[in-house]
Amino acid sequence: MVKVLLWGTLRSAADGQAEVEVEARTFKELLDELAARYPGLEPQIKRGVSLALDGKIYREAWFTRIEPDSEVVLMPYMTGG
Repeated sequence: MVKVLLWGTLRSAADGQAEVEVEARTFKELLDELAARYPGLEPQIKRGVSLALDGKIYREAWFTRIEPDSEVVLMPYMTGG
């Protein structure tokens, strides 16, 4: 199981939870599992989300490996430079 910290507005879409646990080995598996468990997250996932994995931010890195002890933070897609 992977612990996922939900950032900002994503929390309200997951029944107000700040942290959830899911079974996932990749970014895609994590998103699929979150959308299945928390249907309120699906619209935001479809719009785009960013994943911070052990301090590095990813977007659309579908097959990025996630280890059970990784620090995982999911947040609405971030833009800017």
